[in-house]
Amino acid sequence: MINAVSLFILWLFVWSLLNWVPDTKQLIMGVFVAFFMTFMTVDTFGVASPSGKVKRAGFFGIVKKVFWFVCYTIVFIWECIKANIDVAWRVVHPTLPIRPGTIRVKTGLKSDAGLTFLANSITLTPGTTSVDVDKFKGYGYIHVLFLKDGAVSSDMRLPVVDKFERILKRIFD
Repeated sequence: MINAVSLFILWLFVWSLLNWVPDTKQLIMGVFVAFFMTFMTVDTFGVASPSGKVKRAGFFGIVKKVFWFVCYTIVFIWECIKANIDVAWRVVHPTLPIRPGTIRVKTGLKSDAGLTFLANSITLTPGTTSVDVDKFKGYGYIHVLFLKDGAVSSDMRLPVVDKFERILKRIFD
């Protein structure tokens, strides 16, 4: 219960920052939005123990996860900008330098939400598409627009996956 109240207060604070005008209508709307966001995210802000039970994060644990989510959003936007420029360059280049292929990437994420965020982030980044995620073996299968030489090894790592995964572990695992 304390976790939900803390989360509600945090989302209401975020709403207030985004709508800097201290207006009654905005505050009432903020209460509804904060309630909805609390309902949607209250299970996300727990920590799984080795026994499988979910231990609730305290207020500072929630703030820490929200901070890392903001960092993740910034990294994701930057990686999308870089990937858009790379794909645009490949499209307008006269020789069309593409060599598509599918690679297997090892991931350390364990939670369903973390794996879903990683797979969706890879798919939303131009030039890459998540084909499959094997949660039990810890592999993701990714289709890339340009497969570099020697990239067929079983321990293949994509820099974009490493950046996303490092932050997503702090949020979801």
